[in-house]
Amino acid sequence: MAGARTIAVLGGTGDQGYGLALRWVKAGEHVLIGSRVAERAEEAARNIREALGGQGTIEGRENPAAVAEADIVVVSVPFSAQATTLKTCRDSFREGQILCDLTVALASNIGGPATRMIIPPQGSAAEQAADLVPKGVKVVSAFQNVSAEALANLDEEIECDVIVCGANDAKPVIRDLIHHLPGARYVDGGPLYNSRIVESITALLIGFNIRYKVPHSGIRITGIPAA
Repeated sequence: MAGARTIAVLGGTGDQGYGLALRWVKAGEHVLIGSRVAERAEEAARNIREALGGQGTIEGRENPAAVAEADIVVVSVPFSAQATTLKTCRDSFREGQILCDLTVALASNIGGPATRMIIPPQGSAAEQAADLVPKGVKVVSAFQNVSAEALANLDEEIECDVIVCGANDAKPVIRDLIHHLPGARYVDGGPLYNSRIVESITALLIGFNIRYKVPHSGIRITGIPAA
């Protein structure tokens, strides 16, 4: 039920994390913006409250404090910051929490083009995240292909399916969060290692945006029923 759980968005001061937080607060969820610097998190939370006319419940926290208070932890940081962020928060995680990782290992993290991927030793950014949190945390990946620009525009529907990979017992919770994004649809992507495929789609979509000169593109999976 909306409002009965707390979602921490680590990297909520960045474009995609901010957009997801905005949408979820509007839908009635309790959201904590996480950042390395508490003041930046608090500023982002104020901006969301103002954008929604004071509606909703949102607060800013340093990352470890946000994790400690949350039921669901969403990681929306550049790949170059993912490991440091999770290591800093490791002692704040607890058994049974859900970690939803959005990270994509784009080559732009090391000075290359955003249309190419880095392949982490674990195979994907999501699998790296699973290695960095304590056992008992339920790890899924989702939202990698959803446009930050579309999320930020509350008048716009999300023209994108959201493929969720990882822990099966966490997927219904993430499905609920996807239902807060008008136009988006939940698709079960199977085990966490399939994140290797889903993450690479982000680089493909960035290439589409460049070649077709569009602000954002998305994906639709045909032939399966809505979930």
